Amino acid sequence: MTPVRYGILLLVVLTLAVTVIAYPALPDRIPSHWNAAGEVDGYLPTPWGVLIVPLLMIPFAALLFLLPRIDPLKANYRKFRPYYDGFILVFVGYLFVIQLQILLWGLGYPVSPNLLYPVLFGGLFIYIGFMLEHAEQTWFVGIRTPWTLSSERVWKKTHARGGTLFKVAGIVSMAGALFGPYALWFILVPALAVSAYLVVYSYLEFRREEGVPG
Repeated sequence: MTPVRYGILLLVVLTLAVTVIAYPALPDRIPSHWNAAGEVDGYLPTPWGVLIVPLLMIPFAALLFLLPRIDPLKANYRKFRPYYDGFILVFVGYLFVIQLQILLWGLGYPVSPNLLYPVLFGGLFIYIGFMLEHAEQTWFVGIRTPWTLSSERVWKKTHARGGTLFKVAGIVSMAGALFGPYALWFILVPALAVSAYLVVYSYLEFRREEGVPG
């Protein structure tokens, strides 16, 4: 098992451990939702509130490890496997920090989501940018449009462009931490705009490859 995979396992165990340690000190209900101003506007009974993240983390991590085994293009994963495993590590780390935030709020130490989430999503977007620059054609990972899956050249051009744009989206997202109640828009707008642009870009590149004027 690689060091990255040991890191993933360690983060899963650490998430479960801090949850078990903190649980006796938590109140009957803990925050589960925050509004745009960063104020709590939803609660869950503590048993469910502390289980949400582990119940997402463990199955999703297992699914991400499974995908390369069932993908018809599984051989291509070997070409960028360190970046793919790194993404699983970053994703699990992202959920670990969210679990810490939930537990801290329950223990009376509020950490504003308007400060935390822009930085978390920004880091995730930046890493996705690096992974996209190295991703090979697969059915489950990357910018999968009919045009990128039909042409290796279009795949590579779209992913090179996407890698740069997701890094920019990550930086913009992080800047949202400075804008309080507008932080969510700094996360959503760049991510949606980049995703929509890359779909159109892959289509136009494919038409250019086919000799059809854009």
